Amino acid sequence: MKQKEQPVEEASDASFAELMSGVKPLNQDKIEPDKSVALNDKKQRSGRRDSPHNKQLAATFSFSDMYQAALPTEGPMRYCSEGVPTHTLKQLRRGDYSPEMMLDLHGLTRELAKGEIAALIHAAQKAHIDCVSIMHGFGEGVLKAALPHYLVQHPSVKAFHQAPLEYGGQAALLVLIDIPTNKEKR
Repeated sequence: MKQKEQPVEEASDASFAELMSGVKPLNQDKIEPDKSVALNDKKQRSGRRDSPHNKQLAATFSFSDMYQAALPTEGPMRYCSEGVPTHTLKQLRRGDYSPEMMLDLHGLTRELAKGEIAALIHAAQKAHIDCVSIMHGFGEGVLKAALPHYLVQHPSVKAFHQAPLEYGGQAALLVLIDIPTNKEKR
């Protein structure tokens, strides 16, 4: 037969102390972690230079679409940063520098192109490559117009010039990148 259940009101009349009389308390088995070990591990992880997060941060650079550099309106597109001899532009124009890396921006939006340009400059510096070619194409001229203004903003870009025909001509730029020496990294 089924036992008759006690009404809820009767069970709640009993005090908590009466209900818990006979229950033995548990021993505390919580072990506090050694905070110095956890802090040490965290410091080591954050200090790793090759972590994916650090690599991504190093390769990113924020280019502004609002910045408009004072670039020449006539003749080939060119730029030379302060402290770089203007003769460098002539060398770029003649093809004295040959690009060891090339980036093709065909079909990319401005936002995607900005990320690719920053990554290219970072990769070139890491590989100690001083000259790269960036192909923007002809198309509607959106990237062709924006690319020089992006490059002027990057502190590692020493100079750029419209590429000679063998490297893309009017559809590309040769970019000279500042390669930091071991002394400058410290």
